[in-house]
Amino acid sequence: MATMHTNQSVLLAGASGVLGRHVARALTDAGHKVTGLGRGEGNGIRADLMDRDALLRAVDGHRFDTVIHAATALRKPPMRHRGMHATNALRIDGTAHLVEAARAVGAGRFVAESMVFGYGYGDHGPRPVTEDDPFGPPGTSPELEGHIAAMRTKERLTLGTEGLDGVALRFGLFYGPGGTDALLTLLRKRQLPVPDDRGRVLPWVELTDAARAVVAAVERGRPGQAYNVADRIPLGFRAHVLCVAEEFGLPKPMTAPRWLMRPMSYAHTVMSTTLRVSTAKAERELGWTPVYPSSREGLAAMRAAVR
Repeated sequence: MATMHTNQSVLLAGASGVLGRHVARALTDAGHKVTGLGRGEGNGIRADLMDRDALLRAVDGHRFDTVIHAATALRKPPMRHRGMHATNALRIDGTAHLVEAARAVGAGRFVAESMVFGYGYGDHGPRPVTEDDPFGPPGTSPELEGHIAAMRTKERLTLGTEGLDGVALRFGLFYGPGGTDALLTLLRKRQLPVPDDRGRVLPWVELTDAARAVVAAVERGRPGQAYNVADRIPLGFRAHVLCVAEEFGLPKPMTAPRWLMRPMSYAHTVMSTTLRVSTAKAERELGWTPVYPSSREGLAAMRAAVR
């Protein structure tokens, strides 16, 4: 039986982000003590992950059992490849700096937010991808290699740093409270043309479900392991957006031909990807199962909470 890590003092990078806010709440509810790390007010320790020296100065003298990397550079969904550049830098340099900070504060455990797109963009076929499949294969273009190299490096630093029990969570696409708001705005303004899925599907995960997976990884994650975290029903991008529109009584998105999306290079890549993942390992080793088996249930709960 794996050791259960309870009552941890946790340093949470990205505590004020969309995922981070949910993670902070879930950890606190589970009896852990959370200190936020980030640039903004409201963080217990204020520092920029990209500034190594300032970060190490900021954590000097502090002790934590566990460090979590849930920091993001994204303020809104990235449409073009260049919209990912700051996030790529954060995944590479920010992770290296945070790993150093984790060692400085004496943490034994390091949990990082990873992503299913690390398996590669494009068509993965009908078989669900497992954690034994190659993560971080070479990208099929310089832009895609840039994104994938960043995810590859983040996991290598997380899982391969000596003296740190690293765990990586490969999340599906986030939706839910704080995550779906951008879509609602675009749908209201009728500014979201979406091409037909034509059989393509992607893994999704509701944000409070994702946050519970982080808690499970802190408490029970096996050192050096990665886990896929997604709900039970993969859905195409358009199918998910239609769900959002229906649930919130908003106008359906216009159907755009796929070529029209090409200028939105990153969004076009994501919408052209087919990927299913198996979550059997997370269920078996972390004891995690999604409360919301599909986007429909998660969005219904979100709408009910809004009312």
